[in-house]
Amino acid sequence: MGKIFDPEFMIRSFPEVLQALPTTLFIAFVSGVIGLVIAFIISFIRYANIKILSPLAKVYISFIRGTPDLVQIMLVYYGIPLFLKAINEKFGTSFDVNGVPSIAFAIIALAINAGAYMSETMRSSLLAVDSGQLEACYSVNMTRFQALRKVIIPQTIGIAIPPLSNSLISLIKETSLVFTISIVDIMAQAKIVGARSFRFFEIYIVVSIIYWVVCAVVAFALSKVEVYARRYERKVDS
Repeated sequence: MGKIFDPEFMIRSFPEVLQALPTTLFIAFVSGVIGLVIAFIISFIRYANIKILSPLAKVYISFIRGTPDLVQIMLVYYGIPLFLKAINEKFGTSFDVNGVPSIAFAIIALAINAGAYMSETMRSSLLAVDSGQLEACYSVNMTRFQALRKVIIPQTIGIAIPPLSNSLISLIKETSLVFTISIVDIMAQAKIVGARSFRFFEIYIVVSIIYWVVCAVVAFALSKVEVYARRYERKVDS
């Protein structure tokens, strides 16, 4: 009779599962950067209450919040090839519908998802900065752009880093869904390794430990970034 629980299998499996860690981190990093760019754009659109664009931004955020992450990945995975095919038929172009790698779909889907959540963080952080500071900037003949760049945005970043850290950690964990579109990330690699011996409980413990350590390291690094970003506040308080 075989072992009910096999710690030795877990130890042997760690190196194999870790082979897929670079793929997971790459997807999380690239989609996080793109999501942050989207968040900045959307948050400033809503902060400035730009006509037409602001209502569209609200719809975008509402849709992302109201639909599961897996559904969004599937919409991108199946929607983009249809979109490219329609363009080819309409304009006679020759975009290779089958040539788009799966990892690109994953990055686009996760970036769109992260951008919606991060934009709300950025907008609330912008609103948290005292409006009187903007008026003070105007009083010394600063333009709106100069006031935002030199005064408002630096404070906004300091306020936004803790919730943005949570969003990034969530994004790392959400990469576990990309195996559904044939990407060999940590989860897919774990399923492959686990299927050879049907030791799925042990292999998912391995996956849990890897995600836990990665998220702990990211959280620690971002806490240091937060301390650096808010260094001016400490000087004022002292």
